[in-house]
This record gives sequence, structure tokens and C-alpha cells, in this order.
Amino acid sequence: MRLAGAMRLVRFRGPGGPEPRLGLEVAPGGDALVDLSAAEPALPRSMREFLSTGSTGLAAAQRVLESGGHRVPRSTVQLLAPVGDPEKVICVGLNYGDHCLEQDVKVPKEPIIFSKFPSAIIGPFDNIVHPEDSTEVDWEVELAAVIGKKGRYIQEASAMEHIVGFTVANDVSARDWQTKNGRQWLLSKTFDTFCPLGPALVTKEAVADVHNLRISCSVNGRVMQDSSTKQLIFRLPRLIAWVSRFVTLVPGDLLLTGTPPGVGAFQKPPVFLKVRREGRCWG
Repeated sequence: MRLAGAMRLVRFRGPGGPEPRLGLEVAPGGDALVDLSAAEPALPRSMREFLSTGSTGLAAAQRVLESGGHRVPRSTVQLLAPVGDPEKVICVGLNYGDHCLEQDVKVPKEPIIFSKFPSAIIGPFDNIVHPEDSTEVDWEVELAAVIGKKGRYIQEASAMEHIVGFTVANDVSARDWQTKNGRQWLLSKTFDTFCPLGPALVTKEAVADVHNLRISCSVNGRVMQDSSTKQLIFRLPRLIAWVSRFVTLVPGDLLLTGTPPGVGAFQKPPVFLKVRREGRCWG
């Protein structure tokens, strides 16, 4: 049974032409997608702009999904990052209790915030480009919340109203650059291709409890990270309230909520991504 409002929004290139289009997954990993741009050509094709239409755009997408029309075979499309042009990519460090434990650091008393540039975003099946400037490229699976409603100074009690849904992100990190350049994290986190995202933006109506989700990452078939969002130190209402003290959140903004244990840097000995290694993140 499909829950009211539950959708899996995607972006893709396909038979309709080279420009990115909006769509919906009929079922997770299913054989067909719905071509939302063909069904509703007046809707924006940017996910950020689509989300800015609020309930109008979401209601149109729900109607198209329920109509049963405008199906395209999944095999004929290239899936893109569900949000390709966010205004902001906001990240949270040290936000899993078990991740703090694996590196023997204290649990932070307030959220640790940093950012990635939107230019780091790639699609869920695109290749991460290993930079020549790093020998310690690491993986970090993360739950990403997608903002659907503008807000500043948001209260925790109403914070979830500002989230439209969730997706999976990989906060790829050059560990050697985390200790260079004044030990600030930005450069280490924002090389081009260092933010694989997707495949779908799952609306929050499809998620029974966002703080009870499995989150995992494998490298070359070996599971390296396998935890639960139960382990989040600062949960989403707190994070939304905290971040909105400093910046205005707008539709399409991404909030990467932190990574669980099992990253390469804290293996014994450390393990890092190399050319032709395959990483897979899921939640």
C-alpha cells in the first residue's frame, strides 16, 4: 500500500532529449520510471526550482504517479543526482556516537558544521575522480535531508515541517588534506565528484522513523559501514534549528547528517579508495 504523499523523486537523462528531466521511481530499483517532465511540461526541470513550488508541484507529481502513464524503461535512462543545483550543501561532523568511539574523540556538545561546494555533486552511479593531490581518499555514507520549505530561526518543534525528504550521500574525503592548510576541512571535502548523491529523493511520508534507519557502505563488495540513524548524536530537529540560527534554509538545500563508524582512515591498517575500487552506499 502506498502511503499518501510517499514518492521517490529522481532526475534523469533519457529518450526525451539530452537535458535533465524530473521523474519518479514507480518502485525502488524497479524497471520503470515516470517521466514527470513529459507529463507536466510546465513544471521546472531543476529539482531545487521544483521544490520551491511547494505543495503545488508535489501534488502534480502525485497525480502523475497515480495516473499510471508516461512510463519509460529504467534501462534507457541515466540517473542523475536527485538535487543537482542546491544553493547549499551543509554537512555535520562527528554526529554518530559509534564513529566518535572508533577514533577515540569526545562526543561534541554542539553540532560541528562544515560545507561542500555544489560542484562536488555527481550522480549515484557516476565515477569518483581520484585527485592527483591526494593519496588518502575515504568514504563516508550519510543520510541527507532535503529542505522543502524556507526558514530562519526554526524551532525544533516545527523543524520537520521544513524537510521534504531524504536521500543517500557519500561525503568523500581526502584525509591527508584534513591535516593540511590550517586543518580546516573544506578543501578535503569538496574536490570535484566528492559528493555522490541518490538515486532518489524519498519524500518523508515514505519514512516511518528517520531516526531508525539502517545506513551502510561497502567497498569492492565488503561491507565497511553498517549502523543505524539511532546512533545520531544530534537528531534532525536539533540540526535544523541549529543551522537555521546562522543561515536561511531554502528549498533544495542539502543537510548531510554525519557518518557512522567504518571509514577507511580508522581501519587497522588504514584503507583508502584507489582507482577501480567500487563503493556502494545505501540506507
